[in-house]
Amino acid sequence: MAGKKKVFVDAYTPDSLAAFMLRYLDWMGATNYSPSTVEARKADLHLFNEWCKTRSLNSPQDITKPVLEGFQRHLYHFRKPNGKPLGFHRQSIMLTGLKGFFKWLAQNDTIPFNPASELILPKVPKQLPKDILSIEEVETVLNQPDLTSPFGIRDRAIMETLYSTGIRRTELVNLTIYSIDQNRGTVFIDQGKGKKDRVVPIGERALAWISKYLDEVRESLLSDPNEGTLFITYQGNGFHPNKLTAIIRDYIKQADIGKSGSCHLFRHSMATLMLENGADVRFIQELLGHARLDTTQRYTHVSIGKLKDIHSATHPGAKLKAEHKHTH
Repeated sequence: MAGKKKVFVDAYTPDSLAAFMLRYLDWMGATNYSPSTVEARKADLHLFNEWCKTRSLNSPQDITKPVLEGFQRHLYHFRKPNGKPLGFHRQSIMLTGLKGFFKWLAQNDTIPFNPASELILPKVPKQLPKDILSIEEVETVLNQPDLTSPFGIRDRAIMETLYSTGIRRTELVNLTIYSIDQNRGTVFIDQGKGKKDRVVPIGERALAWISKYLDEVRESLLSDPNEGTLFITYQGNGFHPNKLTAIIRDYIKQADIGKSGSCHLFRHSMATLMLENGADVRFIQELLGHARLDTTQRYTHVSIGKLKDIHSATHPGAKLKAEHKHTH
């Protein structure tokens, strides 16, 4: 459903649905929504607008609750080019965006009431991270880069940072040389998800790799000596998040551990391994920058192995007594 730049061709008609969509996106920007949120909303609204045009629904007044329910069914039956349906999470995001748009229209008296107010969003299944790396598997992946190459040293420093801090890929690509405090052993994340700043700890090993990268590699990659971004591509500037994903995915594949994933796999694995080693879930919440504890609590389900060990060691009825084993 993604594609080329979305253009609202009918936006020049002042009362058209598209014209109001553009005004809404402007309002989002003016009220400090992040550019990536505005871009994502733009793509989703564009898709809805295209769907409406094929049904001659051209103005906000044409949209009723049954129309929105029709679009919801369309999303449910939609198939991507690979034949797969849209996940319920994706459907929910798109419909949430529409609810926001129509709420804004009603608040501005463009429409007399909000047709989306009673739209029931699909239930989103609570999914556990599919793959989690063990300590040994993390080490195998970390050992993949070729350390005789400057890019290998850079990539090792990147993966060590992801594993040590659990930060998101977009947070990593936005790090600057000033984000790392070597003395305190911390990383400052400027405007992470939800536009929130936070400071997270980083381990000595990751700091050592960042130092090695800074001392031996970074300068040779720069095209502009004033570039402040910490991790630099061969083009001399910062990474696009998708490029970073591709690099990390290749290392995980190369490690041949039978698991797939990319940057987020380090985040999931770090959270799970720390919980298994006794970290409090609220500490993990703070570290990962989760606004809500229930987002973090899914990691407590993943560390079932540790729970099983504790259960076996402490539950009076967890083990068969020796005499029972012999009688059966």
